Amino acid sequence: MRIDLHTHSNRSDGTDTPAELVRNAVEVAALDVVALTDHDATTGWDEAQVEADRLGIRLVRGIEISTRYQGESVHLLGYEFDPDHPGLVAELQRVLSGRDDRLPEVLRKLAAHGIDITVEDVAAQSGDAAASGRPHIADAMVAKGYIAHRDEAFDGWLNTGGRAYVDRYAAPLFTAVSLLKDAGGRAVVAHPWSRGSDRVLTPEAFERLRAAGLDGVEVDHNDHDDRARRELRAIAADLDLVVTGSSDYHGTGKSERFRLGAHLTAPDQLARLLS
Repeated sequence: MRIDLHTHSNRSDGTDTPAELVRNAVEVAALDVVALTDHDATTGWDEAQVEADRLGIRLVRGIEISTRYQGESVHLLGYEFDPDHPGLVAELQRVLSGRDDRLPEVLRKLAAHGIDITVEDVAAQSGDAAASGRPHIADAMVAKGYIAHRDEAFDGWLNTGGRAYVDRYAAPLFTAVSLLKDAGGRAVVAHPWSRGSDRVLTPEAFERLRAAGLDGVEVDHNDHDDRARRELRAIAADLDLVVTGSSDYHGTGKSERFRLGAHLTAPDQLARLLS
């Protein structure tokens, strides 16, 4: 059984529609199970479910929540929760508003360096996404010929410390775990030792998260080298956490390394996670 538990559609910063993502999961990656985990949004679930039912693939309904812990960005995957849980809905709306609210300041900083991008240019790229984020700004830069690929926008411009970087609100990590659990969901830390989060996600932090309700850790991910995977797997074993693997697929928004099915979750781990 082939299981990929971390993918994105154009309802956040992927390039496939939810239905296209599901079709690609079947026709390109030969997956048996796929999770749709858009950033801070669940608006793609219904469309993805219709296509999953048509094609006979199991859809796991999920999300990737932007959180912060001890000053570092940490992403939290949530699965099979109530999308109408009032506390979770309110927190997600605050996160999404943070994306939209920083857009004018990012564009002002870009303009100061001769990169003329408008809010309308970004909206043309974000389309059906729940909010306009940095990837959509990057896509607007590509569309207007300033850069050749989305990745170039993050290198030196939109990443933390970049010339056009603007901070935004992210949910406190432990708050997000608590809200997911209150909503009946499962919580898994996404790519925990990438992008600086390895500085704060120590074994002791995982122990505290486990006590707070954390269910699992995404170990097999392109951002983790062999050493990180071995050590994370050992932490998961010590704390009896579920181990997942996934692609973090964004369509053409990320390189071929992040293709559907690039990394997989074992069937027994999925059963543990959703039991």
